[in-house]
Amino acid sequence: MESRSNARAYWKANLKYLLILLSVWFAVSFGAGILFKDFLNQFHLGGFKLGFWFAQQGSIYVFVILIFIYIHLMNKLDKKYGYSE
Repeated sequence: MESRSNARAYWKANLKYLLILLSVWFAVSFGAGILFKDFLNQFHLGGFKLGFWFAQQGSIYVFVILIFIYIHLMNKLDKKYGYSE
């Protein structure tokens, strides 16, 4: 029975991490690329308007960074619950 509660706690923590990281990605891709585009276009990055940059490149970079953050968090979670290799 303890194994089942351990697995549920592991899965709950995993879902929490997923929801937080996907929320960050949504905020960056939708918020910065669409909602706040006009405000961000006042600034430039590499010769491009910042709102355009986030819509085209920034959200992809953030997504890749979030993948590495997720890997790090899951490795810690695996060790905590005894699922590490």
